[in-house]
Amino acid sequence: MTLASTDANGAAFVEFERVQKSYDGETLVVKDLNLSVGKGEFLTMLGPSGSGKTTCLMMLAGFETATHGEIRLGGKEINNIPPHKRGIGMVFQNYALFPHMTVAENLAFPLEVRKIGKDEREKKVKRALDMVQMGAFGGRRPAQLSGGQQQRIALARALVFEPELVLMDEPLGALDKQLREHMQFEITNLAHQLGITTVYVTHDQTEALTMSDRVAVFDDGVIQQLAPPDDLYEKPLNSFVAQFIGENNTLQGKVETISGNIANVRLDDGGLIDAVPVNVSEVGERTLVSIRPERVEINPDGLGPDAHTLDAEVLEFIYMGDVFRTRLKVAGRDDFIVKTRNRADQVRLKPGEQIKIGWLPEDCRALDA
Repeated sequence: MTLASTDANGAAFVEFERVQKSYDGETLVVKDLNLSVGKGEFLTMLGPSGSGKTTCLMMLAGFETATHGEIRLGGKEINNIPPHKRGIGMVFQNYALFPHMTVAENLAFPLEVRKIGKDEREKKVKRALDMVQMGAFGGRRPAQLSGGQQQRIALARALVFEPELVLMDEPLGALDKQLREHMQFEITNLAHQLGITTVYVTHDQTEALTMSDRVAVFDDGVIQQLAPPDDLYEKPLNSFVAQFIGENNTLQGKVETISGNIANVRLDDGGLIDAVPVNVSEVGERTLVSIRPERVEINPDGLGPDAHTLDAEVLEFIYMGDVFRTRLKVAGRDDFIVKTRNRADQVRLKPGEQIKIGWLPEDCRALDA
């Protein structure tokens, strides 16, 4: 199956066709990858350590060689083209700025390599610095800048020669939370404004959901799901994606009946619930029922007659500012989480209280066990 996205002319800009990578000749860290990225798209490769996402990025950059398959850029095969001739901008977590050069000299370097004349170099450097709001810092050295400023310079250097493709490997990993969130917005805004195709690698789910047009979730060298952020979160295709993306409640059981788009699941504690069947197709099959914490209602009288309700015991009630996080004992499990918005009428629950919780069947998914 090819996971595709194309530009307005119907052509993919970045293509991986049946790409494999092995470091030892035996174990594949990337397995038969087919992936297309459209021109101007912001695609994030997300996954745990060792899932193959960074290896894919390094093969695209030219720092690793594919063991098998073809990588194309703008329709042209680039497997044997060295990194410096691919015309790709790169941003790393460690910034990789030259410490002995000024900021302006750092930005001018990729232009010098491309034999661009002095006057044109100066114009491009100024434009790139202004783009990241660092116009006044051209004469400083990297050591005189904060982490956030260095990251802006690294971004400007990747953009200065106006590449059509920029690759970013965990570029915000070293920044504090507030600056990180600010830079997420700046990077996506800049990429869309300039129409640059961006392939971004992170293990941070929030970052992936916030920044991307589409997210490719990797595990064990395979893309488990490729989708826009809202589809990925709301409609996970398997239990790995459901549990890796955001917080998720799971209850275990067996499929008792399947009728249309509803599976009737007998939970291990004997309870019976309805869920949308995904990756389950047979009666008697083991399943992991998935429900997001914010989709669960406490004392769910207003959900209507189709709502499914269960008894629960309050174990913890935690104030988190914008939300309350309640940990419950449900169907024999003591790790069931409900998130409710901080409202003036919120009743503060106490450990030991017996309550009812509920949700709509369409918010609940029966996934592979």
